[in-house]
Amino acid sequence: MNILEVIKQAFSSLAANKLRSALTLLAIVVGVFAIISASTAVLVLDTFFKETLTLMGGNVINVSKYPSVRMGGDWQKYRNREDITFETMEELQARVRLVSDINPDEVFSTTKIVYGEEETEPNVPVRGSNQYYLTNNAYELADGRNFTSQDIQYGRPVVIIGQDVRENLFEVEYPLGKTIRIDGRPFRVIGLADEKGSVFGSSLDNFVLIPYTTAMNVYGGERNIDIQVKAPSMTSISASMDELTGLLRTIRKVPPGQENDFEIETNESLSGAFDQFTGVLYIFGFVVGGIALLGAGIGVMNIMLVSVTERTREIGIRKAVGATKKAITSQFLMEAIVICQIGGIVGMLIGIIGGNALAIWMESSIVFPWMAAVAGIVGMTIIGIVFGVYPAFKAAKLDPIESLRYE
Repeated sequence: MNILEVIKQAFSSLAANKLRSALTLLAIVVGVFAIISASTAVLVLDTFFKETLTLMGGNVINVSKYPSVRMGGDWQKYRNREDITFETMEELQARVRLVSDINPDEVFSTTKIVYGEEETEPNVPVRGSNQYYLTNNAYELADGRNFTSQDIQYGRPVVIIGQDVRENLFEVEYPLGKTIRIDGRPFRVIGLADEKGSVFGSSLDNFVLIPYTTAMNVYGGERNIDIQVKAPSMTSISASMDELTGLLRTIRKVPPGQENDFEIETNESLSGAFDQFTGVLYIFGFVVGGIALLGAGIGVMNIMLVSVTERTREIGIRKAVGATKKAITSQFLMEAIVICQIGGIVGMLIGIIGGNALAIWMESSIVFPWMAAVAGIVGMTIIGIVFGVYPAFKAAKLDPIESLRYE
């Protein structure tokens, strides 16, 4: 019996018992969907994470009070840490020797920006930093200039605006040199940041950037901040982190032997924390899918046993005209595999589409989990063999004379 005849027989067997077949296939589809959708979603997150890491240069180090990824119930420990302040950043700036381009990263306010009769929505972050913020966060200037050391030193009322703010306020005018109002205070536009896109549906171009010294005068400086530091090169990241760690422990008076009361992270360390998170998702998907597939395998065995019983006379006729035990076993085994593959392919397609719905929502690249797809095909073949072998052997052992008498 060739493969096409086996497939036709499998479909005939499914059509003969529509409800039972539908429930069996549903269990297979659910199990494969759980595994494939989890694999696809994790791959989407991994792709998105790698794309997002380009927002911070590869040799940029982030210093913060809290870790970027927190897992477990240790929030109390982080909350009780001393804030990282602008004074900490300035003292670090004065002491470092190896690293360069140190900038604070702090949102002082979220408000509307006004120019003449035009105004934005009241959701524009007012960031306070220095001349290194743009390069450390992979922004480029479309026009105008960056902050100078004098802008920072004297707390000048100057501002660099993102593309969204520019589009909202300056449809018919050119922004450079114009004065906008932020929380009622005038700021002169000196730079236009180039368009960068969005992350998680949140625009990276909806911001205004002012000198942090100006922001401290307007909004106050008693707050916790993040610090970004650029290492001289990729090869010197480890040495740079060692220098930063030593200086910060000294500045923050951390006793010898006590763990750091701050976090130092790079792209690599963030990737490690993210891998732990995605690992949990993988395990969850495989556990749920495995349980569903176990039930599906039992259902496949059941439907094949019923099929053997209902086709007893057919088996007797086949044996009477010369069909061997091997041929009978192969037929029923192949039918079980085909049934599993039908449910597996349907579950795989739905899982890939469902997983990539996350990519569309996150505005990330569409992915195809090749490894999971291959593993799914192989896995469903194994399930078909494991749960189809007993019905197949039972069919092959039937006595042809007794089978012919079966009513």
